[in-house]
Amino acid sequence: MTRATDEWGQWQKHNARGMSGAEGLRRELDRIVRAGGIASPVTTTRGLSARLRYLDSPAGKAELKRQGVTPRLLRAWGRGGTPSAAKLAAVDTAYWNRRRENVIKSGALLRILNNEGRGRRIEIYPVDQTHVAQEYRRDLSDRSIQGRYIWDDLVKAWVEGDAETMEDIWDDVIAELDSDYGAYAYVGAVTIGA
Repeated sequence: MTRATDEWGQWQKHNARGMSGAEGLRRELDRIVRAGGIASPVTTTRGLSARLRYLDSPAGKAELKRQGVTPRLLRAWGRGGTPSAAKLAAVDTAYWNRRRENVIKSGALLRILNNEGRGRRIEIYPVDQTHVAQEYRRDLSDRSIQGRYIWDDLVKAWVEGDAETMEDIWDDVIAELDSDYGAYAYVGAVTIGA
């Protein structure tokens, strides 16, 4: 099966900058999950405390342990010990892993994306051509597509880290652009109106 990325395979040849559309989707799903999370940085007392409260469950404690934060270390912090930068990063990773899993398991992410069957708008920004010599630039503009019926499969592929399925889904999305679709196999960014 030929993908749009195969058809525009030399997009970086003249210094265009961007990523595959599937990578753009992955980054945007990550952003959506992070958008409702704890805003205070883990390096602040408030941010660390909020994350530790969120992780105060059997699943949260198991995730902390997977990240190398032991109950003994938590007790030491409770007695006034200062966490290292590496351990703060481990707590932050544990928090985002649990948040992502909770948002997915609760169905909240799919409810947002499916939007009661109407789907969400996908804004597609073309590759950055500011470093491309004028004679090699392509005339590309921002595009907008209503994304319907892709979200269940997309979220499943994102959760599983299935890049191939995400590429297939991206090809389905950009197929609506008719003859222009190949020029959007690679993008500068993708945003979802969620």
